[in-house]
Amino acid sequence: MEQPEDMASLSEFDSLAGSIPATKVEITVSCRNLLDKDMFSKSDPLCVMYTQGMENKQWREFGRTEVIDNTLNPDFVRKFIVDYFFEEKQNLRFDLYDVDSKSPDLSKHDFLGQAFCTLGEIVGSPGSRLEKPLTIGAFSLNSRTGKPMPAVSNGGVPGKKCGTVILSAEELSNCRDVATMQFCANKLDKKDFFGKSDPFLVFYRSNEDGTFTICHKTEVMKNTLNPVWQTFSIPVRALCNGDYDRTIKVEVYDWDRDGSHDFIGEFTTSYRELARGQSQFNIYEVVNPKKKMKKKKYVNSGTVTLLSFAVESECTFLDYIKGGTQINFTVAIDFTASNGNPSQSTSLHYMSPYQLNAYALALTAVGEIIQHYDSDKMFPALGFGAKLPPDGRVSHEFPLNGNQENPSCCGIDGILEAYHHSLRTVQLYGPTNFAPVVTHVARTAAAVQDGSQYSVLLIITDGVISDMAQTKEAIVNAAKLPMSIIIIGVGQAEFDAMVELDGDDVRISSRGKLAERDIVQFVPFRDYVDRTGNHVLSMARLARDVLAEIPDQLVSYMKAQGIRPRPPPAAPEPSPPRSPARTPPASPLHTHI
Repeated sequence: MEQPEDMASLSEFDSLAGSIPATKVEITVSCRNLLDKDMFSKSDPLCVMYTQGMENKQWREFGRTEVIDNTLNPDFVRKFIVDYFFEEKQNLRFDLYDVDSKSPDLSKHDFLGQAFCTLGEIVGSPGSRLEKPLTIGAFSLNSRTGKPMPAVSNGGVPGKKCGTVILSAEELSNCRDVATMQFCANKLDKKDFFGKSDPFLVFYRSNEDGTFTICHKTEVMKNTLNPVWQTFSIPVRALCNGDYDRTIKVEVYDWDRDGSHDFIGEFTTSYRELARGQSQFNIYEVVNPKKKMKKKKYVNSGTVTLLSFAVESECTFLDYIKGGTQINFTVAIDFTASNGNPSQSTSLHYMSPYQLNAYALALTAVGEIIQHYDSDKMFPALGFGAKLPPDGRVSHEFPLNGNQENPSCCGIDGILEAYHHSLRTVQLYGPTNFAPVVTHVARTAAAVQDGSQYSVLLIITDGVISDMAQTKEAIVNAAKLPMSIIIIGVGQAEFDAMVELDGDDVRISSRGKLAERDIVQFVPFRDYVDRTGNHVLSMARLARDVLAEIPDQLVSYMKAQGIRPRPPPAAPEPSPPRSPARTPPASPLHTHI
């Protein structure tokens, strides 16, 4: 038989590695008290959203809302739909214009102001609703090049406040639906000369252009014409992209060792049909079109029956954040002598007047993203491995701000200030013990286990660990608690011990007891410092890689404890009535950042 084009890659296909879109978030834009630019009526506002490229930092236009006539308080109907990555700093910009003509050229319209934020800021705000003042800065940004240009060219007054923009984020509901189903087949065509067939099913979702994309493949059932395949789960988005009536094509093959699988037949269905569950509607005739054309008496090549179908909504990281779960962020910094004398430029702790050292860079990169998920922005900051004044005792758990009762610092700047203060007052010593700071944060995490708090400990170290056995025990104990540990290794040391603690390859254990969850993520800082010294790009990549596992770790804890997300807080008071739109409601704008 002829092999379909899609079949070439079938043997390598892994359903788990299928390209399934990330969580999608829908952003709704409203404004209040915009500038009035029209002489005889109110402004006719339009909002343009821009995203910033991670690598080149250029602003790209993402999309535009509709124009709403004659209002200073628009509630735009058209939404922006973006892919959301917790681990990335996704910079957004919203520019407001008063539209005076049908020209798409923005320079032909009056500029009303702009606001900058990150997607994490919107999502992390109470109820995922963020209000920002609109301003006309001394410079606006050219929408094409992203370069500064005088804002007054758009008729603005530099520095003037021009109302507020209200940004709401909502995760699209069909992102989280997961369908679980099981199929069997009867009287399939016999394809093997010496035995029966070895059948398997391949599922494809149809695309807008009539093509098909592979989305699932069952296991092969050996030597049977009446197979019962195992139950499998698949995200609904992968199966039909949220369109319940979209065609789903299922092909039946007889497996061959050399990869030239024989085509038995096919049938089509839809999510809506499958959702009826086991019934007469879900018994499908498997048809081979070539056979049907050739043989007048051909009926089918067997039947496939849906044995069971269930769908459930997966709880996501965003569900917990929107339900009020707070991330408690704690930093622990390595003050051992192996870092080198801070007064010398070769030291990892050297404070150059010209640039941040590796510790400060790593702290800033990760902290800038994670801070948006902590409402009070007060972060405990600890040091370990130093001799403290006045008596020179060695401590592996000292507050950077010098306050034993309250080691919290205000914001990332507060941590950096306390870090610099500690460098001037303590003596670098040793050994490098992690267990005390892990246990310190574990105590905080153990105090509240109802899902309302989740602790993240960031350890920045030069990696020469002295208390491996105790640290492993502390991590195994912490794996039962609502917490995660990030380790960033700075300097050129061997980080074998850190890789072992990471537990990606082998789950860590202590005294024969395995950690319940993998809660440690390790990255070596040197992998992110490029030779050109372009720290901004490198630090964005560092933050992305360091934070990538946090959402799944949080959800895995909640699932293990049977904790469901709390309902989001009640919506704010209704806005003033909408003005009539100049254009009819448009479809949402889809793409990804």
